[in-house]
Amino acid sequence: MEGNKLYVGNLKYSVNNDKLKELFSAYGEVKSVNIIEGKGFGFIEMSSPEEAKKAKDALNNTDFEDRPLKIDEARPPKPRSEYRRY
Repeated sequence: MEGNKLYVGNLKYSVNNDKLKELFSAYGEVKSVNIIEGKGFGFIEMSSPEEAKKAKDALNNTDFEDRPLKIDEARPPKPRSEYRRY
């Protein structure tokens, strides 16, 4: 794993940053948490790629708040087209 930022999907809408940080802090230092409200996913930044891999390996497909987590390495956003269609 190259990066230290993880995508966390299939979150319950009631999950907040503090709950997610508490869950991931068992696997290392959590630098930041960003849940996208109303979308059911978010991003976690760990302090190192090793800690991110450890958290991903331990938590992927495990139940959290009655839902199986989907965890993967975060990818950079795709560049937006300069020309938008309306």
